[in-house]
Amino acid sequence: MAFSLLSPIPAFNISASKASSLSPLYSFYHPKPTHGAKSRIAEKRHLGLMVSRNDGAGGLDDMDEGQIERIGNQDEDDDEFMQGHAANSPERWDVLGLGQAMVDFSGVVDDGFLEKLGLEKGTRRLINHEERGKVLQAMDGCSYKAAAGGSLSNTLVALARLGCPSITDRPFNVAMAGSIAGDPLGSFYRTKLRRANVNFLSAPINDGTTGTVIVLTTPDAQRTMLAYQGTSSVVNYDSCLASLISKTNVFVVEGYLFELPDTIRTITKACEEAHKNGALVAVTASDVSCIERHYDDFWDIVGNYADIIFANSDEARAFCHFSAEESPISATRYLSHFVPFVSVTDGINGSYIGVKGEAIYIAPSPCVPVDTCGAGDAYASGILYGILRGVSDLKGMGDLAATIAATVVGQQGTRLRVQDAVELARSHDFRLNSSGVRTDVGS
Repeated sequence: MAFSLLSPIPAFNISASKASSLSPLYSFYHPKPTHGAKSRIAEKRHLGLMVSRNDGAGGLDDMDEGQIERIGNQDEDDDEFMQGHAANSPERWDVLGLGQAMVDFSGVVDDGFLEKLGLEKGTRRLINHEERGKVLQAMDGCSYKAAAGGSLSNTLVALARLGCPSITDRPFNVAMAGSIAGDPLGSFYRTKLRRANVNFLSAPINDGTTGTVIVLTTPDAQRTMLAYQGTSSVVNYDSCLASLISKTNVFVVEGYLFELPDTIRTITKACEEAHKNGALVAVTASDVSCIERHYDDFWDIVGNYADIIFANSDEARAFCHFSAEESPISATRYLSHFVPFVSVTDGINGSYIGVKGEAIYIAPSPCVPVDTCGAGDAYASGILYGILRGVSDLKGMGDLAATIAATVVGQQGTRLRVQDAVELARSHDFRLNSSGVRTDVGS
């Protein structure tokens, strides 16, 4: 069976020998208040004190998973979504993502808070263990929540929700690999993803500390991010990861991994294994500065292995060494000479899908913006959904991705909600069925 956008990705019961013969895309183209809210706010403040005090001596490192869970509101969507899923590991994974596994602590602060700590608004930088404790201590009294964060996890959760059992005969099998520690933060991360039907498959690292990102949002909606990498700074290639990749249909590499020492070797081996076993390889650009600092490494992977690339307009221009004056459509066309499927988003201006030197324009889906964080992650989930469903109408695929992105932009938070995912997927499948396009997931 040829593996392309013209036919759905095979179901997980395909034999290993058949899976290894699949050809890649080249065959197609070269908080709402509830009862007890006041007591929960008080508990959050108490937990916040526990988090901030010394951060390692009675702080984050000594909290249990339940205490971390209570810093944020439990995601009722996750519990509802879990009910229809089996816990058994499938024979094949529809999508496996390799990325940084970090717990997000997000809160709203004012400009004075940033100035007091000497932080430049709107930037992202690495911090050490001591700096993390200092910031969390300064957040004492602020309302903040914990979440299994990360760009890649946003995409994977949205994809799993789009492919839930109420829409398809078989839910998508979605998984993630990376590095977490055997600490409460690591357990929290794994549990939160599992509730969203994304399986975190890497074994925990003993005697480590799970990475965290502190996300500080000011009233003008700008985000300042402080990342403590912890165990997420080491992602090794081993027999376990190789085995997972060998049973995967689409392998997604998060661009932030290129920032980590020696990770390029892990990425290269993983991509080689993916292609050897007939999987598609997708790469997310993640960040302009990351591309600029690791330009050659990115192109080694993109030029030799990538079947799909996800980027925004600035990242696409960075890949091409284009100036800011160059249009995103030019960057899309250029990249599509090297990568079979190119997805470039351009905010309120729309997006583009590039194939064989041509670019298809996708108009933006109308919405009232509330929070733009996570829009690109949501868009990527729509593209992956279309590929998994065997959609050959690229404009229709892009329209769905744009609608998913607009849905996330029109809400608070970065995750596509379960009910929104169900409605979007059903509407999309209805349009495809009306036009005679095959949408079944099974082979």
